[in-house]
Amino acid sequence: MASKFQHNTPKTKNPNGKAESQGQWGRAWEVDWFSLASVIFLLLFAPFIVYYFIMACDQYSCSLTTPIVDIATGRASLADIWAKTPPVTAKAVQLYTLWVSFQVVLYSWLPDFCHRFLPGYVGGVQEGAVTPAGVVNKYEVNGLQAWLITHLLWFLNAYLLSWFSPTIIFDNWIPLLWCANILGYAVSTFALIKSYLFPTSAEDRKFTGNFFYNYMMGIEFNPRIGKWFDFKLFFNGRPGIVAWTLINLSFAAKQQELYGHVTNSMILVNVLQAIYVLDFFWNETWYLKTIDICHDHFGWYLGWGDCVWLPYLYTLQGLYLVYHPVQLSTPNAVGILLLGLVGYYIFRMANHQKDLFRRTDGRCLIWGKKPKAIECSYTSADGQKHHSKLLVSGFWGVARHLNYTGDLMGSLAYCLACGGGHLLPYFYIIYMTILLTHRCLRDEHRCANKYGRDWERYTATVPYRLLPGIF
Repeated sequence: MASKFQHNTPKTKNPNGKAESQGQWGRAWEVDWFSLASVIFLLLFAPFIVYYFIMACDQYSCSLTTPIVDIATGRASLADIWAKTPPVTAKAVQLYTLWVSFQVVLYSWLPDFCHRFLPGYVGGVQEGAVTPAGVVNKYEVNGLQAWLITHLLWFLNAYLLSWFSPTIIFDNWIPLLWCANILGYAVSTFALIKSYLFPTSAEDRKFTGNFFYNYMMGIEFNPRIGKWFDFKLFFNGRPGIVAWTLINLSFAAKQQELYGHVTNSMILVNVLQAIYVLDFFWNETWYLKTIDICHDHFGWYLGWGDCVWLPYLYTLQGLYLVYHPVQLSTPNAVGILLLGLVGYYIFRMANHQKDLFRRTDGRCLIWGKKPKAIECSYTSADGQKHHSKLLVSGFWGVARHLNYTGDLMGSLAYCLACGGGHLLPYFYIIYMTILLTHRCLRDEHRCANKYGRDWERYTATVPYRLLPGIF
């Protein structure tokens, strides 16, 4: 969504009638027509988009055009398609309730122990960034532990215990979709009500006066229940991202069941996406300082998106390969693997260079040299002047967001593993390109307002955003 950041700090009114200062943080204070139109479009059509993709695989062998052609020519009607769609089932409700409850237990009641024996891993109780109201939240960082325990139990079941079939997720994929939607809407609605009646931090709220924008983008900055249960951290990582690799494993198990073997393309998708997921949890403490935690509020965009959009559309490659098993030639498989690994390397090392530069205040080596930086200053909403540095060495001297470029290279590798038979598995790279380009422009708009002429000096030194010489 387009956010409106301003240099001045005018006053607005909260529901209690108290004046609040508009700082340069988070989502918009006022809603322009484009933002409102975008919000209404997503609220209306995002659930339909997810359903359409999943239905296309279930009923039309992953073709995105055939359902439209059938409806246009009268060979099928919306009622016919809906009648063939599996409904929510008691089994799916039980599975989903058990899954979410298990992740709540792992998140809330099992202190992290991985940081005690894994060298280099930072877990346990960690502090987040300072919120605009001056609050410093503490988090129990235990995502890696939750991922390991969950997958250990999955493999114990698959090879020893046989409590359930490894294909259970695929076999209940559409009924589970309805359960995920119920949770997504429930938590988003609860977060909205909570922000008015019993907010965690009343000063860290934003109101626009527009119900649809408030519902989608959220009012509370860091809604919590109790001391540790943080909505943003839980729903972004668990149940969505922990489930990502389990979903892929279930798709691989279904391919084995149907065809007697697992193709190298399915293995590639599982391995490359597992690397991404493990990277997220290994660096969960670093994630506390990213835009998701430091600037986004918790509303439908995150609540429903983490419950439905992420697990259902980020796993389309594995789902597609169940219906269309692709066996890549060895050169193609190696090339795709290298593309994914190089993309991951750029993504991780770019983020590492920036983190190292910040932690050491520039007293470090990047690519074997002392890093260069643009000295800059900015004034916060309280009138205080602050000084900062913008890194222009290493990957950050090549392009201003080369970490996003690496991420896109990995995303393309997932899609290429599926061959060129259908458009559906390429939705991910199309979506990620739009998402990261928009995030790139949003970041730069905020930085331009924040740093002013210092930002102009920085962009003159590093002229390209994502692709050196092109963009």
